[in-house]
Amino acid sequence: MRVYVFDLDDTLYPERAYAFSGFEAVASAFESQLGECQAVALRMKALFDSEHRNRVFNAILEELGVCNDAELVEEMILAFRTHTPCITLHSDAEAVLTRLRTHCKLGIITDGYAVTQHAKVDALRLHDRVDEIIVTDDFGREFWKPHPRAFEEMAKRLDASPEDCVYIGDNLSKDFVAPNLLGWDTICILREDAVHASLPAADGGVPKRICTTLSEI
Repeated sequence: MRVYVFDLDDTLYPERAYAFSGFEAVASAFESQLGECQAVALRMKALFDSEHRNRVFNAILEELGVCNDAELVEEMILAFRTHTPCITLHSDAEAVLTRLRTHCKLGIITDGYAVTQHAKVDALRLHDRVDEIIVTDDFGREFWKPHPRAFEEMAKRLDASPEDCVYIGDNLSKDFVAPNLLGWDTICILREDAVHASLPAADGGVPKRICTTLSEI
């Protein structure tokens, strides 16, 4: 039986939507410190699409004149990572999971902080859509991609040989190194609004195929 294993962020749903959901949660939680939450959330979203993408909370505090409050930044990061996300599957992801579910085994391997990734999985109701889900952070951060452990464990759980396995992801810098090494088929989904779309491929991380929609699978 063919086995299809998917990345999560920017493969099955738009990662930008998660970030924006988090900014709204943070703006609401810290409205007393930051000001009117809708305006603050809107500004955070704009900062995400600027050179400040990796330091949105620091940047918004600097703009508000709270320049060196490291403790507040940490509290904002925690609120972001632990919020209940408002996200939905890409329409092509919804369709491909439904279609493949009838005759294939399905899995998900995803990086990211465990509490965050499990919240995404729950929000997208993916436990009912696939056979196995592995959040690499449950093993420890040293086992995040490109480490092969999650791929080896997924094949074991689904009782699959390498030639039967396909991994579909979006991040050329890490997603395909391990499955390529293990002899899996690999497919990169290139979405125009993907957060990591511009990253170069890692050594050994060039996918065997590229598609622009999951409908091509």
